[in-house]
Amino acid sequence: MATEKKLPPITFENADIRFKNFSGEERTYNKKGDRNFVVFLNEEDVEPMIADGWNVKRLKPREDSDGTPPQAFLKVAVDYGKGRPPKVVLVTSQNKTQLPEELVTIIDYADIKQVDLIITPYHWDVNGNTGIKAYLKSIFVTINEDELDLKYSNVPDSAISAAPERMAIESSSGDVYQVPASDVHFE
Repeated sequence: MATEKKLPPITFENADIRFKNFSGEERTYNKKGDRNFVVFLNEEDVEPMIADGWNVKRLKPREDSDGTPPQAFLKVAVDYGKGRPPKVVLVTSQNKTQLPEELVTIIDYADIKQVDLIITPYHWDVNGNTGIKAYLKSIFVTINEDELDLKYSNVPDSAISAAPERMAIESSSGDVYQVPASDVHFE
């Protein structure tokens, strides 16, 4: 067996992410519970990533294509099941909030301005087939704020000042979690 090349994590700044499924919702190309998204790749990064073993794919070609290759992408797993959980941070003009696993679904519906992320490689070998799967290490998602968000961003939220030390948060699956009130930010 050949020694596999140790690959470092990859940082994407101002990344273009699509097909977000931080909730793990069952979809046409996704089984229930699999949290993931796709990051679009710059064309100059495609061949080196393929050579290293990354599972790079391309969108289906469009009929009105001008001959340029279809957009290349990498599917990124958001896994809380084993190892160190990913760091998911929501950023506004006023603060940043690290989201617990129960609240990362917010990213699926967010109006995103910018994304910076780091992925880590995982070498897999199944029945003689090998490759590298991308796992999310950390992601910072900056939210688009409208003029009212910005106008009232410095006005204290009365709900926060009256909030208890711990708050109950219900996840999309109906589970209720007690979290420190200081971790809950109302936008």
